Amino acid sequence: MAALPRLCRQAWEPVLARARGAVVFLDAAAAEALHWGGGGAGELLAAGALRVKPLPPPEGAAAAGAASPRVVFVLSGPLRGWAAAAVRAVLETGSVRCCALLCAGEAEGGEPEESLRRWMGPGGRAEVLLRGAPLLVPLTAELGLLPASAGIVPPAGGPRQGGPGEPGLGALPGELRAAGRVLVGELDALLGAMGLREECFAVGSLSRLLAAELASCAAARNRRRMATNRAAVVFVDRTLDLAGAVGHHGDNLAEKILSVLPKLPGHKTDVMVNMVELTALQTPDEACSIIAPGCLAQPNDPAAKALWESFMNLKQKEAVMEARRHLVEAASRENLPIKMSMGRVTPEQLSSYIQLFKNNLKALENHCGLLQLVLATVQTLKHPQISKWDNFLAFERLLLQSIGESEMPNVLNQLLTMIKPYNERMPDDYTCEDFLVLLVYMYSVVGEIKGGKELDKAEEEVKKALAKAICDEAEPSPLLQKITGCDSAQNLTSQKATDAVDKIFKTLRDISRARMHMKQFNSIHNPGSNTHQASYKPLLKQVVEEICNPDRPDPVDIEHMSSGLTDLLKTGFSMFMKVNRPHPGDHPLLIIFMVGGVTVSEVKMVKDLVATRKPGTQVLVLSTALLTPLDAVELLFTTDHPQPDTDI
Repeated sequence: MAALPRLCRQAWEPVLARARGAVVFLDAAAAEALHWGGGGAGELLAAGALRVKPLPPPEGAAAAGAASPRVVFVLSGPLRGWAAAAVRAVLETGSVRCCALLCAGEAEGGEPEESLRRWMGPGGRAEVLLRGAPLLVPLTAELGLLPASAGIVPPAGGPRQGGPGEPGLGALPGELRAAGRVLVGELDALLGAMGLREECFAVGSLSRLLAAELASCAAARNRRRMATNRAAVVFVDRTLDLAGAVGHHGDNLAEKILSVLPKLPGHKTDVMVNMVELTALQTPDEACSIIAPGCLAQPNDPAAKALWESFMNLKQKEAVMEARRHLVEAASRENLPIKMSMGRVTPEQLSSYIQLFKNNLKALENHCGLLQLVLATVQTLKHPQISKWDNFLAFERLLLQSIGESEMPNVLNQLLTMIKPYNERMPDDYTCEDFLVLLVYMYSVVGEIKGGKELDKAEEEVKKALAKAICDEAEPSPLLQKITGCDSAQNLTSQKATDAVDKIFKTLRDISRARMHMKQFNSIHNPGSNTHQASYKPLLKQVVEEICNPDRPDPVDIEHMSSGLTDLLKTGFSMFMKVNRPHPGDHPLLIIFMVGGVTVSEVKMVKDLVATRKPGTQVLVLSTALLTPLDAVELLFTTDHPQPDTDI
């Protein structure tokens, strides 16, 4: 199997070949793919690009002319919607005479070359580059994200399951349909670059539509005829188990770094690492905006990449020890006076090692990537949110017990006592966003809830308290601003907060019904017994255990999507005679595609399960996004899902 990082580099080759003397414009998802897998903007500049600029939304585009006769545009999706408007606005400034465009899928208004030439005016030359591998974010060798599809979330209640004649993506609302087609196109391109012939399977209703589209689309059928390597692609809907996305069960350093450090501006996955410690500046300013932030993506630094892999794959304690080992080795190589100490690694000890590099410019330059990752570790371990992580975990365990022993209204009443207004909150108390995380966990774990007056009353009380707490915030956080649609405390009326909370609870009820149609995977709650505590059993774990089951029973909730008449005949005949139906465990490569986001802990769990249950099988996890608890809440409750536009 071709390694993901290598495929990601390949996708950028046509851009690098045309970068000399050009201004390169990237949309946000393409910039993220370049950042993690294409060697960063430095790679384009080294190839001769004059500048690398963000492709702005249409209103800023005209002002941001290229100021160069040559430009290269890199789009993560098709040349449609706001992307087409932004490209057009740059070209219509009149200064561009020659442009190249790398994009996916069809273009708006016929042939893309024609459109580009028309927008440039007479004498302009245009070239459209066909993309092989898609613009992927390779977080590790076995985990890849499709940033162009980061806004896709399966509807919480899920569309009803239809019969065999159910239409494909055409049944979805316009925005989600366009986003689904982009996703399937990207996946087809990836499978093509890997030379794979796949069987498609699905768990959940949006997954079913995506898998059916991939199985039956003409481009994929042609590709499968030529391909030699076999794989099973299993699509899984995120909304069937949101407890996995908002829970705090993973003892994983990468997950904590991604959850507590602020996001790198313009990025969905990377974070900002404060670099002040490596300078001589003494500043009280927490954000210290005069120094460029560090980050986690270090595609050109082998030592830093190895350390990042251990952050993703090891338990926190082991990962922190790896950070110390790497730092000690780097210091020894630079002949820095390091004193190796055994025993527990503390953030203070790591800081003292980092200080050794501070006044040695050569050492700083040689190990800059590594130092950024160790600083991220120190800042995470010292972060006030980290003590809260354990509080969340304790509360989630308590919830699992309570849900087994009492009804949902009692659990909601327990939660009610913990909602405190802004001016009464202590640092350890939960914020409004924290309550949203806990509510999603509760409604996802409990599953279908018995309605009734008692539940309605308990929900009303929590709604009132939550709406009041949101109104009482001194200044709404960015997430609350998105949820309420209000950008300041002055605009946030009691009515707006109430409306937002009503909408949230409607979504929560949908979340509790998400697994209703499941026969085998209809519960993620293990009620426990006299000898065992109640526990959460991840849906993804159940799916992978079923795939790896040596008895190979016909999976009940993992549907096979046929790609043509032969498969339909096989499925039909299997009702009357012994025909082996396709099984996701049949192939040397298993690709799990989480639609709506995946967590670091889930990726590790999938890898470990496959390694123990089916040792000869390779596994690859793909998803639309890497989720932290707050990312999951944002995707569920924000009013504007960042899904690709349909036509202008």
